[in-house]
Amino acid sequence: MKKWFPSVFPALLTIIVMTGVFIFSQTTNLSLYHLGIYPFSAKGLLGILLAPFIHENANHLYSNIIPFFVLTVLLFYFYKDIAFEILGFSWIMTGVLVWFGARPAYHIGASGVVYALMAFHVLSGMVRKNPHLLSISLLIVFLYGGMIWGIFPDFIPGRAISWESHLAGLITGCILAIYYRRQGPQRPLYSWELEPDEEEDDEENPPQNNKPDNTEKEANQAEEIMIKYIYKKNNDDEEETHH
Repeated sequence: MKKWFPSVFPALLTIIVMTGVFIFSQTTNLSLYHLGIYPFSAKGLLGILLAPFIHENANHLYSNIIPFFVLTVLLFYFYKDIAFEILGFSWIMTGVLVWFGARPAYHIGASGVVYALMAFHVLSGMVRKNPHLLSISLLIVFLYGGMIWGIFPDFIPGRAISWESHLAGLITGCILAIYYRRQGPQRPLYSWELEPDEEEDDEENPPQNNKPDNTEKEANQAEEIMIKYIYKKNNDDEEETHH
């Protein structure tokens, strides 16, 4: 449990704030929707930061905080070195895309951030080819794969759902997964990948003949050899023979 606590704390703290804001709005009958994102409007810029904390009703809150908690805990556990960056950019980039491209209405809720985290986990596990991260990707697809239909407005006709936030989050998560693919956990290298390739080494460094070259030495020795012929006169040669 101690190993998971650093990962649980940021997620738990965030959903406590979300829940606290919702309880405050319900008990005071104070509508906070005007603090959401309103595209192409100066009054809607503040919503880039505040919109994920604001929810319309209990069902809206519940449907967001559960996946947000799960995805954020996994983020801080497996990507602890870059977790704050991923969460922060998921929050801000999703809001900016909604502000630039959504319908002229107030957009509230944390669903955009949830989609960003979901997309990041799924794509990051694939591009990194890390077995542990890939298993997390498959788990998230199994748990939340049905959320993909939330980016298509035709599947939610007549419902006040910000499919633009879902789409913006999906795009944001994919961008972050690709951009941060070289940071954080990587694919482990296996033993055979660490051993040098002998064939390649042979091609690059052909074997050298270490046998000493005696050719030059033998040639030098040949030059030093002196052949001496000694002629000794035979006594028989002194006598002349007549027949």
